[in-house]
Amino acid sequence: MQFDDAVLECFLKNQLKLFPETVAETMEEAEEFLEDCMAVVVNSPKEVWEYFDEEGMDLDGADEAEILEADEVFEIGDGRYLIVEG
Repeated sequence: MQFDDAVLECFLKNQLKLFPETVAETMEEAEEFLEDCMAVVVNSPKEVWEYFDEEGMDLDGADEAEILEADEVFEIGDGRYLIVEG
């Protein structure tokens, strides 16, 4: 998957939300890291929900806001979301 600059900048800025220490310092390192961990970009909150459902995550009792606040979910700021499995 190709990650555009908005996605890479979002990850660089917010990576400590998911990881205890910095895992990437440059755009190139961020792209390599995201490719290695098979991160995905989805286009809506509904697609975030569908992703977690397909991965077998227990969503019973969860609402959309809780899913979007998960450590693995990064709001890119243009309606898209980056999902990184740590």
